[in-house]
Amino acid sequence: MTGKVAVVTGGTTGIGLATVKILEKEKFQVVVIGLTPFEEQEETKAAFFQCDLRNTAEIEYIFQAIEKKYGTIHCLINNAGVLSYGSAVTLSEEQWDMVMDVNVKAPFLCAKYAIPLMPDGGIVINVASVQSFVAQPNVAAYATSKSALLGLTRSIAIDFSPHIRCVTVCPGTIDTPMLHKALTEASDPDAMMTELNESHLTGRIGRPQEVGELIVFLCGDKCRFINGQEIRVDGGLGVNIGGSAN
Repeated sequence: MTGKVAVVTGGTTGIGLATVKILEKEKFQVVVIGLTPFEEQEETKAAFFQCDLRNTAEIEYIFQAIEKKYGTIHCLINNAGVLSYGSAVTLSEEQWDMVMDVNVKAPFLCAKYAIPLMPDGGIVINVASVQSFVAQPNVAAYATSKSALLGLTRSIAIDFSPHIRCVTVCPGTIDTPMLHKALTEASDPDAMMTELNESHLTGRIGRPQEVGELIVFLCGDKCRFINGQEIRVDGGLGVNIGGSAN
């Protein structure tokens, strides 16, 4: 992996940060695109570009800067995402647009500017969710956006193979700042956490590193035959439909 350039959006917290640290251990040159910088205590040599992923001009400018500095991109990891609770009735148009802009439009734009910089063997990894397949109440925009990433992944794989691969990684519930924010808004955080743990066949939620390890593995040379697919790393969430055989 030495010297390969990996670009990670939303790489300063959660799954993104875990992925950045693993990429660095594997000797990648890592570029992070994010809304907020790294916390001071985070030890990383990754280059950081501050960006509002809802702003097309900022995204285009950053990829021009990446091209000027590195000349190429081997891996694009579209990890950044936002969640806004609400149903098709209660969501405001502004909430809907924000989620779609960050979760769908930004990955499209990042791929648009990254793919022309990729050599043969490059890969785009879209981080979606188990909610690309199943959903909980009041996540109309989020579930829709994560489902849309599956279609984007297939299209990129079809349009740019065999030179460029594209894969979707679909995490279950992961111990991230996004989850902890949701817990603070719950009426009973402890009960919610218990329910989340029990909903996974593993009996617990996932760790960011467990998703990051899969992402970095997909960036390597041992899985060149994986293309256009979605891979769930979800602890078995949604597999058990309940009931009894007796």
